[in-house]
Amino acid sequence: MKLLPIGIPTFSEIIENNYVYVDKTKDIYNMVTTGKIYFLSRPRRFGKSLLLSTLESLFKGEKDLFGGLYIYDKWNWEQFYPVIHLDMSEVKSKSSEVLENSLINQIKRIAKEKKIILESDIVPDIFADLIDEIHTKFGKNVVVLIDEYDAPLVDNIGDETILESNKSVMNGLYRVLKSRNEILKFVFLTGVSKFSGVSVFSGLNSPDDISLNRDFACICGYTQEDLEFYFREYIDKVALEYGYSYEECLSEIDFYYDGYSWDGINKLHNPFSTLKLFRERNFANYWYATGVTTALMNVLKKAVLEKNDVSTLFKKSGLNNTSLMSFNSLSKDITPLLFQSGYLK
Repeated sequence: MKLLPIGIPTFSEIIENNYVYVDKTKDIYNMVTTGKIYFLSRPRRFGKSLLLSTLESLFKGEKDLFGGLYIYDKWNWEQFYPVIHLDMSEVKSKSSEVLENSLINQIKRIAKEKKIILESDIVPDIFADLIDEIHTKFGKNVVVLIDEYDAPLVDNIGDETILESNKSVMNGLYRVLKSRNEILKFVFLTGVSKFSGVSVFSGLNSPDDISLNRDFACICGYTQEDLEFYFREYIDKVALEYGYSYEECLSEIDFYYDGYSWDGINKLHNPFSTLKLFRERNFANYWYATGVTTALMNVLKKAVLEKNDVSTLFKKSGLNNTSLMSFNSLSKDITPLLFQSGYLK
């Protein structure tokens, strides 16, 4: 039995250390061969970081890691590209000044790894310089991967002053992607929400939002077929623990961990919860213990206090795709944030 990759978001580590990798490279291949700039929204602990790590290894041409996967005999391994991988969940953001310094430090670490010296201490300028210098040094267009692009915003929902000042900093950073479009090979951003007023989603060269695109509905998360193909032996162990038949155990797994859907057709299981079940052999609410969004809790408290009516949290509503994927911090409608953060399925 292969090992369970609980909390391991790095593709190379999973492959090299005999962890289970659920092959998503068919979706990845279809994505990278049909477009250039993408955005994907998924709740936390749903596999976004692993997806970006897989893209990084792919564009770096790390062929040996992809043996036996769908994309192996379809990708041109003679081509490789330099990659900038920013993780916004790692930056500090309690003020715009703190955010700027943290971003500059992360950009300088990337430059140091690539043996590039950057002089500027202004966020948009140093990011633009990083892209320019990497393009010049390697003579190739640059791949930019940004994980949890909205973390400095999500983490400060409830404080409009910090939120708006952080949004201004992030806008400066993301405008660089538009100004450097000609020397970018591929751009991919992940996050929880599409915040209104963020520059990356307006004007020319805005990313293709595939969050509710049926062609990529299963690019993160485990389908029923994934479970039975990759985890059959683990399912048998859980069934033995509870005295269930195989079918009864699958039904219980479905009851606890599936139901997520981004196309209204395909149902997906939360990867973190499912892997923890197989490790612990105990049905429990694992995702809630680590995936809870403090910002969401603050918004919920405010919504209840303003209306003095808890029923506002449980009203049924019908929203179109645009409404579900956009979030305005001043809006009184909390349904989009409930959906994006994984609580409304």
